[in-house]
Amino acid sequence: MNLYKDKISLKTTSRLQIIDITSRISQIIRKSGFKNGFSVLHVPHTTATIVVNEADPDLWEDILEALTRLVPIDAKYRHNLKYGGMPSEQNAHAHILNCLLNPSITIPFIDGRLVLGTWQSILFIELDGPRSRNVDILVYGV
Repeated sequence: MNLYKDKISLKTTSRLQIIDITSRISQIIRKSGFKNGFSVLHVPHTTATIVVNEADPDLWEDILEALTRLVPIDAKYRHNLKYGGMPSEQNAHAHILNCLLNPSITIPFIDGRLVLGTWQSILFIELDGPRSRNVDILVYGV
């Protein structure tokens, strides 16, 4: 088994945002030249995450609204109080949500194609934007 490394750079435009990165991951799998294997996708940020779910913008709004109800942005958090004079650090909600979601996922590929269900897509979730973000990709394959 061999290793191929790559990275996706993103610029988010909203505080909370979902971006479908499936096609970009598929391109990296093709670029690796491997036929079969698995990809490990990792978000090296404490206020963003990556998931597999449906590529439906209406559902994305529902997800973001549910996350906001679960962990409200404007609740009284010690982290935010500690950094009261720094607007960029009013992000305890994002750190908490990152703990509930995963910063990494693994997806196999067969015959050069990601193994995803009919409705599955790879979604990057911004929890504290807008920001410049990266997704690191390790592709192991033959």
